[in-house]
Amino acid sequence: MTMMVRDLPPEERPREKLLLYGPASLSDTELLAILLRTGTTSASVLELAETVLSKYRGKGLGAIMNMAPQEIAEISGIGPAKAATVLAAVELGRRLSTRAAAKLDTVSSPAEAAAYVMPVLRYELRENFAVLLLDNRNHVLAFTILSIGTLTSSIAHPREVFREAVRRSAAKIILVHNHPSGDPVPSADDIQLTRRLVNVGQMMEIPVVDHIIIGDGSFRSLQDE
Repeated sequence: MTMMVRDLPPEERPREKLLLYGPASLSDTELLAILLRTGTTSASVLELAETVLSKYRGKGLGAIMNMAPQEIAEISGIGPAKAATVLAAVELGRRLSTRAAAKLDTVSSPAEAAAYVMPVLRYELRENFAVLLLDNRNHVLAFTILSIGTLTSSIAHPREVFREAVRRSAAKIILVHNHPSGDPVPSADDIQLTRRLVNVGQMMEIPVVDHIIIGDGSFRSLQDE
């Protein structure tokens, strides 16, 4: 027999638990259950939330950001209204994190560079190659995505990288790309490309000061490596 949320002690119900202890005390399942509000005749809202999360668990919770409304709505017990609520909440969270990162006007360390680009690239399903352009005082002039590749690779040519740097009068640049797998460990190709672009930067007197690889909530700095 399915145990409905109303059958739980008040302090274990997601909404009441949030009000008592704050949102950080809730699991992903409980937070999603609050958004879904109701379950079905055969499944509690917690079970329904777990069904949604299990569908995307292999790709990570952030994969929901890249799903079409119709795809979520087709899950039994969801429908268009609940799908819209979930996607609206996810998009609101993405915008808040992006705006918070954009308030960083200087980037002086690998961690600050990663914090600046993480909200944009963390959940991308394909590799994006980008460049962070800085002036002499490490103020951010621009963050530009130069190419979008496949699940495992992106194309970055020195011509595109340094054309943007020259156009913006950048004093230095940080290379950035994401690994859709979520694992930011650099590949042999990543290292080879970095060396190539560092050499070009030396010739053009626009130094490449780092290459940041973004994973799922983690990053690697080739400068640190």
